[in-house]
Amino acid sequence: MRSLIGNPAIVADALQATLDDIDTAANALRAETTKLGQILRANEWLMSIKQRAGIPGGVCEFDVPSYHYWLGLGEERRTNDLESWLRPLIPMQQAIIIILHILRGSGSTNKLIASNGAYQKMLGGAKPAQMLKIEIADDINCFPEVSANKYAINIRFNTLDCTQKPQKHEDDVEFSLTLCNL
Repeated sequence: MRSLIGNPAIVADALQATLDDIDTAANALRAETTKLGQILRANEWLMSIKQRAGIPGGVCEFDVPSYHYWLGLGEERRTNDLESWLRPLIPMQQAIIIILHILRGSGSTNKLIASNGAYQKMLGGAKPAQMLKIEIADDINCFPEVSANKYAINIRFNTLDCTQKPQKHEDDVEFSLTLCNL
């Protein structure tokens, strides 16, 4: 991105702010000496709760009494514990936020219509989309279901019936599609 400095089509302040954010996140990631999440995996108490959580009813009071004791210790103590457990993950979170912000801001948006609730786009060119951004109006009673590969994007708009089972939306749907790519 440093090669974009001086480009008249780029807002210099926004570019510099993004570069500063990237440098800060990269330095924080480089400063981390342990494997991502290793501190959590090394916490035997958390791992015992994780193992029990996969079993139906596994975190009942009689199975993990220490967990229920911890739940009763008060909000301040639980908040402090959660923050200390999550603190080592914050550099990775910040890096992911930056990447997603850049990725979501890339690409051009096209207004399209899905005839009978279905849309297909064949992909050409050397760079396939890394992320799709689909926007529909809030008052449209449907949701998109996407399947894609390096050759094509298929979007089907569905509604929920009375049993909450997805059904094909039969009407035309106006939507916006952005193919995001770094």
